[in-house]
Amino acid sequence: MQLAQRLDSVKEPQTIKMAKLSRELKAKGINIIDLSLGEPDFKTPEHICAAAVKAMNEGFTKYSPVAGFPDLLEAISIKLKRDNNLNYAPNEIMVSTGAKQSLYNIVMSLVDPGDEVIIPAPYWVTYASLVQLAGGIVKYINCGIDTDFKLSPEQLEASITPNTKLFIYSSPCNPSGSFYSREELAGLAEVFKRHPQVYILSDEIYEYINYTGQHESIAQFDELKNRVVVVNGMSKGFAMTGWRLGYMAGPREIIQACERMQGQCTSGANSIAQKAAVTALLSDLGPTYKMVDAYKQRRDYVIGALKKMPGIRSNEPQGAFYAFPDVSSFFGKTYGENTITNADDMSMYLLHEGHVATVCGSAFGDNNCIRISFATSMTNLMEAMERIDKALKKLNP
Repeated sequence: MQLAQRLDSVKEPQTIKMAKLSRELKAKGINIIDLSLGEPDFKTPEHICAAAVKAMNEGFTKYSPVAGFPDLLEAISIKLKRDNNLNYAPNEIMVSTGAKQSLYNIVMSLVDPGDEVIIPAPYWVTYASLVQLAGGIVKYINCGIDTDFKLSPEQLEASITPNTKLFIYSSPCNPSGSFYSREELAGLAEVFKRHPQVYILSDEIYEYINYTGQHESIAQFDELKNRVVVVNGMSKGFAMTGWRLGYMAGPREIIQACERMQGQCTSGANSIAQKAAVTALLSDLGPTYKMVDAYKQRRDYVIGALKKMPGIRSNEPQGAFYAFPDVSSFFGKTYGENTITNADDMSMYLLHEGHVATVCGSAFGDNNCIRISFATSMTNLMEAMERIDKALKKLNP
């Protein structure tokens, strides 16, 4: 069968692959603790669900405008001003079927074949695939655990060429949980000011899952705002993964381009989810903050447990709900027929020997680390950390 060549650049995400392997082992009766997927284990708050029911009863079950319902665009505009001190008019905002579609729309609207796109590693698994689909050239910048997985202005400056079109990053970061402060973003902003051809895609989906108390966006720097597109959504902060609703805010010309792109793909996002999102964004954020408190307790436990394991190196994530420990000290060690040569081997070893599903760091551009999601119960996390510790102690030099 002659399939399109572009499929060569589209591989199954490792996050989904590990979740699938976990389900297959569970189906065989093996007790697997799945720490692979980044999905809140909380239910969507009741007042948001009630808003969805109300919308259905009021007849909001038809096609929606491609860019989104006007009241949701206005709610997002209010949220951006309230939480981020960013001024975006409703016509500078667009709603998509999840933040992933927003990312897709932006990359496809900006990147031509041959354009260079800078992505600091570690990065979320889909960024590079989107660039490759568009025919762009990915330039990775390695940012290891010694710098808290964060990019320096010097690294950024050295990577930009006349062919650089776009820069993609997330803060808080998936998978490292690293968070860029205002001062750190200001340093990067000074570099971008010297290179006006570079657009910036700022993925802020984990904004609310933030343990510093204050989210910072690179869009706050006025000199850059006409080149920044902010992406966010409802999935993480409101436990609305299955509702599939994301949004972007940026220059009007880019928003219009994305609207044209989306109009030929999916058209408007789910009408009921949009109405529920208005309530989520404009009502009490108490349920969100309760979730964040729980994630912080889990983070503290998981990071504390990892730091007690000889050979494990871990940063302290300031956001999101992942640990991203460096396991390179175990490379070359064995247990039975298992030899750990890289992080991929470690993830598979922990799955089959420890019965804990993680994700190899190579999926995120870091070959020394594995990603552990703590978006699950404390009971699961306590058992999982014990299993990981026991499995690591079985490895021989």
